[in-house]
Amino acid sequence: MHGKASLAAALAVLVASGTFAATPPNYLTPSQYDPAQLLPPPPLDDSIAAKGELAELKSIENRRSAAQLASAKSDDKTENVSIFAKIMGPGFDLKALPATEKMFVEIRREEQTAAAAAKDFFKRNRPWIVDPSMTSCSKQDAPQSSYPSGHATMGYSMGVVLASLVPEKAQAILARADEYAENRLVCGMHFRRDIEAGQSLGTAIAVQLMQNAAFKVDYDAAAMELHTAHLTMH
Repeated sequence: MHGKASLAAALAVLVASGTFAATPPNYLTPSQYDPAQLLPPPPLDDSIAAKGELAELKSIENRRSAAQLASAKSDDKTENVSIFAKIMGPGFDLKALPATEKMFVEIRREEQTAAAAAKDFFKRNRPWIVDPSMTSCSKQDAPQSSYPSGHATMGYSMGVVLASLVPEKAQAILARADEYAENRLVCGMHFRRDIEAGQSLGTAIAVQLMQNAAFKVDYDAAAMELHTAHLTMH
């Protein structure tokens, strides 16, 4: 899994700063996802590191198969917990799991807020801005919104919580979160450090939420519901 070093650094900051204290609903406060404290800056466009990232994207673009691109395009359009549906099985129908659905709606809202704050803070150019010859699954996103990857942030924030709820499937869930993040490279939407930062930020958000007293109410309701639906072995 990529980004382990930056992930460890992010979590270390959280522990050191004492930001695991419970907060009232809306759950997290801006200081708990301050990008200046959680994430290192991305490389400058003309740096050796950035040029290496662009070369990686070019290499991926040249060797990606039609099936890989189709999978990446599907993930590009899917920004909710249904990305884990295949792993969870046919019983993972959120229409029949209202408490679980509510919890993931809340996670989505929290991680979107955090990712938006980070994107606005760093203002990194998208790959097709740095190199207009780059192809991508879409060019509709804001030109300076590359870092961190919002998809990777979502995949990891939801994946880490879901893995905690369903530990017997944790490895498969986290592998899917990693694949979801990697597909941003296949799509040409982000650079390597963008998805690593999203993995770090998403994990930090998940950890903070699971330490939050108000969110724990939603978490426990989802846990009971998933157990009743025989989707966990607890």
